[in-house]
Amino acid sequence: MKISIGNDHAGPDYKQAVVKMLEERGHHITNHGTNTFDSVDYPDFAHKVGQDIDTGSSHIGIVICGSAQGVSMTVNKYQNVRGAVCWTSEIASLSREHNNANVICIPARFTSILQSVAMVETFLDTDFSGGRHATRVDKIACS
Repeated sequence: MKISIGNDHAGPDYKQAVVKMLEERGHHITNHGTNTFDSVDYPDFAHKVGQDIDTGSSHIGIVICGSAQGVSMTVNKYQNVRGAVCWTSEIASLSREHNNANVICIPARFTSILQSVAMVETFLDTDFSGGRHATRVDKIACS
């Protein structure tokens, strides 16, 4: 699967752990994030992930910042993106199952690296349930 990942200065170590797990699982990764802890502007990286999902060049996106709110707001500007702020694996699962989320937004200041890796694994391993949820998801995008 093609996966895009982006982060600001709050997440280089999180990204490194997530990418390691993704590569071990055989996924193709496009890295848009910073690799340092030097202060950067999160929209610069989140927009790139949002564009990859919006255009279909990646199937799943992962964005990481301190609270996940800024990156979530940024990726959700794109018509074909459904970004979900997740802080537990259960929320990651429900975001995929009920909302067909295609971008997981991770709050680095409120989760551990191990929790974040587990959330991404859950996010990838959970399928959209469709049914009544499909009707709702179809109403999300602006026309």
